[in-house]
Amino acid sequence: MMKQHPIFRKDKKRISRVLFISLAVFMAVVVGLSSCIQNGKQQIAVKGPHLEKRGDVTQLIVKGKPWLVLGCELGNSTSSSRSYLAPYWQQLKESGVNTVLAVVSWEQTEPEEGRFDFTVVDNLLEDARQNGMKLVLLWFGSWKNGITSYTPLWVKKDTKRFPLAQTPEGQLLPILTTLGDETCKADAKAFAAMMRHLKEVDELHQTVVMIQMENEVGLPGHPRDYCPLAEKAFHGQVPKELTEWLTAHRDRLLPETLSAWQASGCKTSGTWEEVFGSNDRAAEIFMAWHYAAYMDRITAAGKAEYDLPTFVNAWIVQPEDTRPGNYPSGGPQAQNHDIWRAAAPHIDILSPDIYLNDFPRQLSLYARSGNPVFIPESRSGQNGAANAAYAIGAKGAIGYSPFGFERNCSDESNATFRSFYQKAGSMAPHILAAQAEGRIGAAWLKGSEPLRVKDTIRLDNVLVVCELVSSGMRNGGAPQLTGGTYDPEAIGYVIAVRQKEGYLFLGSNTRVTFLPADGKGTIGLGRVIEGDFDAQGKWVDGRWLNGDEIQLRYDLLYAVKEGYSGQGLNFGRPEPSFLKVELFNY
Repeated sequence: MMKQHPIFRKDKKRISRVLFISLAVFMAVVVGLSSCIQNGKQQIAVKGPHLEKRGDVTQLIVKGKPWLVLGCELGNSTSSSRSYLAPYWQQLKESGVNTVLAVVSWEQTEPEEGRFDFTVVDNLLEDARQNGMKLVLLWFGSWKNGITSYTPLWVKKDTKRFPLAQTPEGQLLPILTTLGDETCKADAKAFAAMMRHLKEVDELHQTVVMIQMENEVGLPGHPRDYCPLAEKAFHGQVPKELTEWLTAHRDRLLPETLSAWQASGCKTSGTWEEVFGSNDRAAEIFMAWHYAAYMDRITAAGKAEYDLPTFVNAWIVQPEDTRPGNYPSGGPQAQNHDIWRAAAPHIDILSPDIYLNDFPRQLSLYARSGNPVFIPESRSGQNGAANAAYAIGAKGAIGYSPFGFERNCSDESNATFRSFYQKAGSMAPHILAAQAEGRIGAAWLKGSEPLRVKDTIRLDNVLVVCELVSSGMRNGGAPQLTGGTYDPEAIGYVIAVRQKEGYLFLGSNTRVTFLPADGKGTIGLGRVIEGDFDAQGKWVDGRWLNGDEIQLRYDLLYAVKEGYSGQGLNFGRPEPSFLKVELFNY
């Protein structure tokens, strides 16, 4: 065998060294990349729930994906006892609820000054996770429905350190004044401690997705507070932060704000009466500024520990209310939104609690000036289903929540609401994508509201005409509903989503016809399919509807005069159902 030349022996050693070094470098790179990937994953995982503007709507993002809140706000005392709440979790889950709104009170969190107890929070987290639900925590601190009742006993007893609001006659009210600096500091300290704990135990899980600050704040009974601190502030100068904000946003102010400011010549300095007039509106603006500023300090302290989306809820103005104080004066009612925006930049949403019958009109007041839409308190039942459908489909709402739903979620009176939540939950990915892309609409119909028995949704060049159908109408029959004949108890709704091919509808007690928005030609129904989504979110076909099931009128001459084909969709029962539809023009 030929001996290897010495130069080859030297090269072999050199190659071995090079290979060794290369392998070491390669392994270091692999380990480094692996570490970067793991760190990246962890950073993604711990990015907390947040609000994000997508298209024309603001959505709640949880673990990188939009989340539709199909909520239940528990009764005020329900969450204070784990054993009391325990039986309700499964019932709520079966009812389609995916998010529970639960009270965490200052009195249970800090029973003794400086000693914090997070048992309520920890119990809620554990039980929500076991049931696959998210949480919205309601921080009941200084006020609940305008009254001070959830503060610890050590706060209630020390009215010198924690002063109360007063009437014009000097009578003490069971309400903490907004001008109490020590009170605000103490509330903020407790809230910040709770948020710090929440970050430690839930940042990776993201069980808690939003926080409500206090509850329906404002001063009941009087337009403003008359305690000595409030008197001094009211007769002092309007904070320059407010007048500067009004000046900077003058072209975008709400009419309720602009009219109050213009009445005194849009002054940029002076007392509250000099800037806004000697009237109840000036008193209300004064209270709104101080409630909002107080709550912003608390919110900011909490967000410094754990930055979650926050909102406040409003006791809205009722039809019989004639002045501030009939409703809690200075709360986040629609007419006060500019003042709250100026004083409370850390609060993300100004939400309405709506129990009135004219839900669409009330909601529209809280969807102005880019305010994200979220309804933390409202009704359940068929009325609630229509409210939720309209909020989600027409106003791009983050979610909806009936109050005290755990108490009657299994009742027969809530069967149609349960069905709506279940179906909306299965449809949620389609709803959320359509919200962000502007291809969703909704109709809210009510027999007792003369202007709400018909509604029209526009999706591109198609007008979706929705008309109320009284429950009990025969399936496929032409509803004989003309002026005065609508059942005043009937409530209907439709959510319409434009898809890549055709449309997806969720409807109840409604018939739907189609017209071309440009008035040209006629729209026919090419394919109508019943169906549902399975547990994995996949659409499953049911019946293919035709004939009597889609022919609303056989009098085609009449139909042509009305501009439609005589065909349409008939959601003729209170129980909601899905239909997929493809249209054609002729």
